[in-house]
Amino acid sequence: MKRAEFTKKLIKQIAKTNFEFELIKDKDKVLVGLSGGKDSLTLIHALKHIQRVAPYSFEFKAVTISYGMGENYDYLKKHCQEYEIEHEIYETEIFEIAKDKIRKNSSYCSFFSRMRRGALYTYALENGFNKLALGHHFDDAVESFFMNMFYNGAMRSMPPIYKTEKGLYVIRPLIEVRERQLKGFVERNNFFAIGDEMCPAMRFDIKEPYVRENMKSFVADLEKRFPDVIKYIKASFRHIHDDTFLDKTRFNLGE
Repeated sequence: MKRAEFTKKLIKQIAKTNFEFELIKDKDKVLVGLSGGKDSLTLIHALKHIQRVAPYSFEFKAVTISYGMGENYDYLKKHCQEYEIEHEIYETEIFEIAKDKIRKNSSYCSFFSRMRRGALYTYALENGFNKLALGHHFDDAVESFFMNMFYNGAMRSMPPIYKTEKGLYVIRPLIEVRERQLKGFVERNNFFAIGDEMCPAMRFDIKEPYVRENMKSFVADLEKRFPDVIKYIKASFRHIHDDTFLDKTRFNLGE
């Protein structure tokens, strides 16, 4: 069987996250959203590796959401066949729906993200999957933290695992991995990975996702000025003193 090549550091971090947060357990049936980008490509191969070496058994399947705009995913089908990864294209009408929902010059990121996530939830629940694996990495978590703080007035990020109202568990096995590690994985294995050019919103008269890009630039600048900042942010995500802010419901005042 053909296998992707991982660095020891990358696969060790993914395995550690999986073990610590108990993301995948015996007899789980895991759906993976495969867009064809570097994140989801790394994710399917990481799960294939875990499936091969773990002392328990679980199933997983990659599903690619088709927006209904004539996309050609033959390269993804071929890729999954070569690596013996179960894969399916899930046809939707998201693109047609968007024509009525998206206003001119509006932001598109959250709309297509919600629609894509909803389609994955639907497929998972209708086909007996108990977990949905997404390819978010630690850079995503840090950017989301600052986006929520600066634009929403909330302290919030991305958990490794959570449960939806309908009982589906959403897991993020790559959540402690840096984005540059995922780029390195794709380059090392000579995989073809898509970028934003495949997003359906590029066919609309829309705003660029400036908020996310601003956060990427902000975090990159922080890291240039303070080389260890990401290490300390990661540590702070594990050491949360929530009784030290302005939420009186969390104060520790004793009796």
